[in-house]
Amino acid sequence: MQFSLLTARFIIAWLVSLFSGLAFFLFVHFPGYVEDLGGSEVEIGLLVAATALAAIAIRPQIGKEMDRRGRRPIVLTGGAINILVLLLYLTINSLGPWVYVVRIFHGFAEAMLFASIFTYAADILPDRHRTQGLALFGISGMLPIALGGLLGDFILARWDFQALFMTSVGFAVVAFALSFALPEVIEPAGRDGGTSFLAPLRQRDLLPVWWMTIVFSLALAAYFTFLRTFVDETGIGTVGGFFAAYSATAIVLRLTTGWLPDRIGPKKVLYPALVLFAAGFATLAGATSNGVVLVAGALCGAGHGYAFPILYALAFGRAELKNRGSASAIFTGLFDVGALIGGPTFGWLIAAFSYETMFLVVAVWILIGGAVFAVWEGDLGGKKSPVSSHRSPV
Repeated sequence: MQFSLLTARFIIAWLVSLFSGLAFFLFVHFPGYVEDLGGSEVEIGLLVAATALAAIAIRPQIGKEMDRRGRRPIVLTGGAINILVLLLYLTINSLGPWVYVVRIFHGFAEAMLFASIFTYAADILPDRHRTQGLALFGISGMLPIALGGLLGDFILARWDFQALFMTSVGFAVVAFALSFALPEVIEPAGRDGGTSFLAPLRQRDLLPVWWMTIVFSLALAAYFTFLRTFVDETGIGTVGGFFAAYSATAIVLRLTTGWLPDRIGPKKVLYPALVLFAAGFATLAGATSNGVVLVAGALCGAGHGYAFPILYALAFGRAELKNRGSASAIFTGLFDVGALIGGPTFGWLIAAFSYETMFLVVAVWILIGGAVFAVWEGDLGGKKSPVSSHRSPV
């Protein structure tokens, strides 16, 4: 591990991300609440899509403001909004328009926090160790995936969803308080900062990265949205068990071999990671016992453990310095695009066919998407994709 990466700023940002993540990932249990209120898989997908659509809509402004005003103001504003929104969940007692209003504002808060805190982390990491640094920073997001599932199981076994929501509020308050200790890390560019939010989106050497990020993010939506209902309907495995295996595997890999992409090349690690990720979905499709669900979680976690920091480092490193806030907002926003498309699509697949079919479709999607990316990058025949002069060593 590169201990030189663990500066005071890195550790504080890591803790902000950890507690924000704990507040957010308790909501892997939210589909169970929707079911309790009488909602179907399709309605769950629509609610997830509403949150994602809101997050997507606000991303351009987030990117612009991060480049113009700096990262810190967006972290603080997002944290304050997050606390208020989580309190609003205590007012939901039936399905209707109000649920969608709350989910939309939750999307705004999530977008601001996720984009700004990861951009902050990427800013303070040296180019030559950015992938490893992001892998270490990403542990702050992986731990909540495991703990959110397990803690949610614990709370709901003893209390109710109101207790779950209040616990989420508590974590959000801690994250917000810690945020005040974060100093600004860039010189805000002012009103004329950056070029355009769309500039990184159109940048030629970033196009294959955006494609692969969409493939990856859409796959994530499959289990973040529907694992809870899969467990409830089949009686196989637990939400906490799956995400514990998922996160533990990703964390161990990042701590022990997080240096590998920087050492041998990010894409040499990315392709095997995508195969492991697809294998996890295929395993989940054929799950017949709790143990198989744990294996599926470990495989998906191994894929995620490498894929996320590699893709983020490629996106951040290829973007122009003045547009890195916007590039980061686009990258994190594509995960909302995945939820927007994946939620309703996977809900329909489950309703029309089965969970098994849905998970198998996702596995095939990952493999096809990875092959397209490899061809686009020139790693699987064809011409090498154009590379900008400002591309980083990653």
